[in-house]
Amino acid sequence: MERMGSNRMGGAEWTMLALLAGAGLRGLFLAHHPRVSGDALVYADLAGNMLAHHIYGFTENVIRPTLIRLPGYPAFLALCFTLFGRANYLAVLWVQAAVDLLSCFLLGWLAARLWGQRAGLAVLWLAALCPFTANYAAAALTETLSIFCVVLAFFALERWIAAQYALQRTGLGGLGRACTLGAALSFAILLRPDRALLAAAIVPAMLWTAFRQRKAAAIYRWLPPGMVILIIALPLLLWGVRNWRVFHVLQPLAPRYANDPGEGVPFGFQRWYRTWGVEFKSTVDVYWNYDGSALALKDLPPRAFDYPAQRAETAAVYAIYNQDQASSPGVDQDFGRLAAERVHNHPLRYYLLMPVAREADMWLRPRTELMRVPLDWWNLRAHPGASAFAIAYGLLNAGYLLLALGGLRRWKRQSWGPQPVLTAALLAFVALRCLLLLTLDNSEPRYTLECYPIVILLAGFVFARRQQRISD
Repeated sequence: MERMGSNRMGGAEWTMLALLAGAGLRGLFLAHHPRVSGDALVYADLAGNMLAHHIYGFTENVIRPTLIRLPGYPAFLALCFTLFGRANYLAVLWVQAAVDLLSCFLLGWLAARLWGQRAGLAVLWLAALCPFTANYAAAALTETLSIFCVVLAFFALERWIAAQYALQRTGLGGLGRACTLGAALSFAILLRPDRALLAAAIVPAMLWTAFRQRKAAAIYRWLPPGMVILIIALPLLLWGVRNWRVFHVLQPLAPRYANDPGEGVPFGFQRWYRTWGVEFKSTVDVYWNYDGSALALKDLPPRAFDYPAQRAETAAVYAIYNQDQASSPGVDQDFGRLAAERVHNHPLRYYLLMPVAREADMWLRPRTELMRVPLDWWNLRAHPGASAFAIAYGLLNAGYLLLALGGLRRWKRQSWGPQPVLTAALLAFVALRCLLLLTLDNSEPRYTLECYPIVILLAGFVFARRQQRISD
C-alpha cells in the first residue's frame, strides 16, 4: 500500500521526555485533585459485591441485583481490588494514569504512521500534556478507559487497513489486528452503552474496505470484519441473557435513564429541565439534586420563566417538591404541565436552540469540573483568581480545538490522505457523538472527552512536514 508517513515515531529521547512529562502531570492531578465520589462509589459498590457475593448488584438491606450500569468498569475495579487490595483507589488511579499514557503513545504512533515522525511527536506531546484528559486519570470514572478504547480501536483499524492492502505479504490481512480492534470496541461498549457509536463508525469502514478488496479471496476479506462483529456481539448477548434471567426484560445494554425494571422515571421534570437547562452549573444545582435534595428557585436562570405568572407557578411546584425533597407522580405531572406550555410557546427554542446551546457548553466550557473551581466561573467579582484560572483553561481548550480545525483543513487539502476510509471513520465517530449529545437532557463537559483523541490527532497534523509518499 502506498501511503504517507513513517512506521516509527522517531526521537526516542523526545518520546521518553514526553511520557515523563505526562506522568508528572498525572501525578500532580493524583496528588491534588483525586476524585472518588458519586458514580465512582456506585461502580465500587458493584465491584465489591462481585468479589464478595458474586452478585452484580447494590448493597441495601440485601444485595439487590441491577442492570443500570454495564459491567465493564466494575470488572476493571474488581481486578484492581484483587491485585492491589480491596478499595485501594489510589492503585486504581495509578493504573488509569498508566493506561492514559499508553493512549498518548499509541495516538502519537498513529500520527507518525499517517503523517511522519514530526507529527507523531507533536501529537504525543499534545496528548501527554493535555490537562483535560490527564485530570480524568485521577477520577474513578470510565473516561480514561474509554479514551484508551477509542485510541486503540483507530490504531488497530489503521494497521488492519494497511494489512488489507498488502494481503500477498500478510496472510489473512491482519487477523490479529482485527481481534485487537474487536476487543477495543467490545470493552468500550461494556464501559458505557453510548460507546456503541465507536463501533457504528468503525465496523462500516471495515466492511467497505473488505468490499473494495475484490481481488483477494473472500475469506481474506470478510473473516476479519466478521470476527470483529462476533467479538462485539458475544459479551452483549451474555449480558442480555443475564438481564432476561434476572429481570425478565430484553436489555442488552443499559437503560437510558439508569433505572431498573419497575423504577419510575420523572419524564415531566426532565422535559421541563430541557426547556431551559444549558450550563453545567444547572446540571449540578438542579438536575443532579432532583429527587433527593432540596431545590432553590434562585438557582434557576431568567430563561426558565417566560413571564411572571409562570415563575410563580414554578415556585409553587418547587414548594410542594421541597416538602419531601422527593419526586412524586403529582410533582412530575406539574413539571410536565410547565414543560408542555413552554414547548408549545417556543418549539424552536426547545427542539433546536437549547440542544445546540447544551452541546456548545460541553465543548467550550472551561474543563474545570473536577477541580475546586466555582461553577459560576464567569463571576469575576465573586472570585477573581478562580475565574481568571478558569478563563485561561477555557482558552487552552479553545486552542486545542482551533489547532484541530487547522489540521482538518490541511488534511482536506491533502485529499484526506492515503486512507480515506480511516478519515471517514474518524469524522463519523465525532459526528455521531455530536448528534447523540444533542438528545441529552443535561450538559456535562466529560461527554465530549472521548472525541479528544481525534481533536489531538488532527491538531498534530498542523505540525507535519511536507508529505512524501513512501511504501508501507
